[in-house]
Amino acid sequence: MDLDGKDWAFLSTDKNTLLIGEGPFQQHAECPIGTTAFYKNTFDLSAEKPWYVPARIHQLSRESLKEFFPNNDDLTEIDWSEPDVSCFATVFRDIMDEIEAGQLQKSVPVAVEKARTSCETFLNLPRQLARAHPNLHPYGFWENGSGFVGASPEFLFRSFEGKLTTMALAGTATESERAVFSVDQKEIQEHEFVANTLQETLLPLGMTRRHQRSILSLGELIHFHTRIDVELYNSHRPDDLIKHLHPTPALGSLPRTTETMAQLDKWRQDLGCPAYFGSPFGVYHQGKLDLLVAIRTLGYESGELILPSGCGIIEASRLTSEWRELNLKRKSVKRFFGLHYESKSKS
Repeated sequence: MDLDGKDWAFLSTDKNTLLIGEGPFQQHAECPIGTTAFYKNTFDLSAEKPWYVPARIHQLSRESLKEFFPNNDDLTEIDWSEPDVSCFATVFRDIMDEIEAGQLQKSVPVAVEKARTSCETFLNLPRQLARAHPNLHPYGFWENGSGFVGASPEFLFRSFEGKLTTMALAGTATESERAVFSVDQKEIQEHEFVANTLQETLLPLGMTRRHQRSILSLGELIHFHTRIDVELYNSHRPDDLIKHLHPTPALGSLPRTTETMAQLDKWRQDLGCPAYFGSPFGVYHQGKLDLLVAIRTLGYESGELILPSGCGIIEASRLTSEWRELNLKRKSVKRFFGLHYESKSKS
């Protein structure tokens, strides 16, 4: 049993459960209550019909990814081209200027690596996610010869029977740096920006409970993590909840206004960021809505692999440190896909 030649979507909703949807898909403008539907949109939520109802649905274990996708362990070596550091430095300076002028507190630019490869190589990648760290959630989407796969540590939110759970996930280091990371004031400040703003955003929705900040391990990388639970005052349409919460300050701008988001969209375009990166991706199944933030992802379109990574810029940020963080994130993605080859620098 495999998905060869078919469109598909999949999402790991917890450490054990994987939902796989087989195409063809029927698209809907709003969440079709009463059936299983995957949600795929752009970062600016501009898709007219973001809900995808599959022809068939399978609920299995993570290991089942190996059953559905090609078995070819001899992945072709990938010749990566590094992101343009000068372009990123220009955007970094623009963000710091806005922060100094008091217009921004935080924004999240993105750097992108690309590589030429075959469709067959890309379609071998989902099965690699069967061995992803338990705190990473495999996901993917494929339609009409393009798509993306990834393993995200971050949920936008989970909603079921009047309860909503979300998280602040910001601040990054390697596992070997755990001791110094735990007292790094820049990383703590960035995380608290995200957690405080997220909690303020949730207050109109219901009774909130904020858990203590902790460190989430992903194996090679670690992040600061704060869980927030909400007892909703009222019922809400899934689409309304998505628009209310996306993007969180972990991926968006602070403050989140029409002007700052338009500015971020321009910076993302200038840096070649794919539209799906950082967007909500998830599934509505048996009354429960699980929505990941589409990060730690590899995309494929027109013969190219696309590997984006983002970083949070605040007043205390330094260009060298942020460039290093972006590289660490992309390397971690390459490793769990088995594509850990060195990039070639642009001249």
